Amino acid sequence: MLLHAQRAEFTRADSLRGSLRPERTCYDVKSYDLHLRVDTTNQSISGSNRISFQAVQDFKKLQIDLFANMSIQRITFKGAELKYQREFDAVFVEFSENVVAGSTENITVYFSGKPLIAKNPPWDGGFTWTQDNHGLPWIGVSCQGIGASLWWPTKEDPADEPEKMNLHINVPNGLRCVANGNEENPTTSADGTTTYHWNISYPINNYNVSINIGDYVHLHDTYRAEDGDTLSLDYYVIRDNRQKAISQFRQVKPMLACYEKFLGKYPFWNDGYALIETPYLGMEHQSGIAYGNRYKTGYAGMDRSGMNLPFDYIIIHETGHEWWGNSVTCRDLADMWIHESFCTYTEAIYVECMYNYDTAMTYVNALRNSVSNTKPIIGVYGVNREGHGDMYVKGMLFLNTLRHVVNNDDIWWPMIKNMSDTTFKMTAVNYDDVVTFFNQKSGLDLTRVFEQYVKHPSVPELEYCIKKKKGKMIVSYRWKAQVEGFDMPIDVNIGDEHFRLKPGTSWKSLSVDHPIDDRLLIDDRKFYIRKKQVTKKNG
Repeated sequence: MLLHAQRAEFTRADSLRGSLRPERTCYDVKSYDLHLRVDTTNQSISGSNRISFQAVQDFKKLQIDLFANMSIQRITFKGAELKYQREFDAVFVEFSENVVAGSTENITVYFSGKPLIAKNPPWDGGFTWTQDNHGLPWIGVSCQGIGASLWWPTKEDPADEPEKMNLHINVPNGLRCVANGNEENPTTSADGTTTYHWNISYPINNYNVSINIGDYVHLHDTYRAEDGDTLSLDYYVIRDNRQKAISQFRQVKPMLACYEKFLGKYPFWNDGYALIETPYLGMEHQSGIAYGNRYKTGYAGMDRSGMNLPFDYIIIHETGHEWWGNSVTCRDLADMWIHESFCTYTEAIYVECMYNYDTAMTYVNALRNSVSNTKPIIGVYGVNREGHGDMYVKGMLFLNTLRHVVNNDDIWWPMIKNMSDTTFKMTAVNYDDVVTFFNQKSGLDLTRVFEQYVKHPSVPELEYCIKKKKGKMIVSYRWKAQVEGFDMPIDVNIGDEHFRLKPGTSWKSLSVDHPIDDRLLIDDRKFYIRKKQVTKKNG
């Protein structure tokens, strides 16, 4: 109900950007072949993108996306130019005859312009044009949320990932371009430029496609998986930071071992794992993670958890996205909580793996006071609108709560690993998919729990009342929640006794034979709720 009520604030441009209409559902992208020339002096780009696709049904018109400030010179199909119309950032391409269902075709879009400059990257997307300490250009791109169409023509639909992609990026000599996937030999030209060729061999969400340009040096290492397979580790850092990187990136191998244990092998094995130094804080670019934490511990040098744990937050968090967001991907931006909640929970997995359960519980709860609980962490479907920023910390707290609702790590950990490594690996999913999965794998009906924590702003409140009656202590309890019939179990201590209560939204009671004080104790590290003691039962 709440989500539909929010639709009034959205415009035609939002619908064009976020909805699936016939001009989008009529075709399935198979690959992109992006050629780009980067003018570092004028902060402009030009090039072409060949979009290969399979027709899902007969059609004569399709939609691609490119920001209105970027120019299109022409769009070609089988050697001829196609007509097109632009509406906001949407481009409707018209064919002279039907494209037949089942056929595989391609169009090439020639474009140029000055892409948006990021005001506060990576949160405000666009290009970052800056210089290193020696005055050489240092350029990065970040576009999560705002979309890849701010700089190249694409189908801006997270559910339709290309199966593969090639990038050919032309830059001035003396600079190096580093992108996603594997590098082929660069090509030099007589005009004083070099073209770098990168091949991505896995499906990729287009906001994860990125280019990084600078005076990079390359460091190489390997990681050996439990089954003996060897993963290529590649680090591209600004020349002056070579020694810092050698020291800081020693965290990568033990981290990958932890994630392999709990989430499965690194999902983009054949494309390798890379950290690429960027002039902004970081971003989860697939197989080429943007790293800008300046070789500090914590978050840009800040110990937000207050626990003095000596790890680099950007390495740990952004790598978690390789499983959550890059492999398991949302179908609509409204479900970005799947990316961010599960990835933030992956930080806790890392802490538990490297330290112990108690340390992980402290870590999970360290930032709980930062959660606002003012808006849902799920967004609005069809208008390119993600949910509230609580999806990070609240999402982690929710998943930790869910673990203790399941109350069996022999079920919980295999379930999490199955989700990331088997059932949803390289798959686009939505809220319903995730809820159905947890219900099936846990053997519990967790539907109302998900609905309360994901679709509503506030967390459930446990009301309780303790009274003495005929020599016994009567403990009454119930949930106050927005979800009708909310029935999440919870562990409590009453006096010296431990109970697993199964409250509903109506009052329930239990009796205790011996005297107790008037408090009901809950391990707040395990359950993210509110509690309220009342003097008498109301309602």
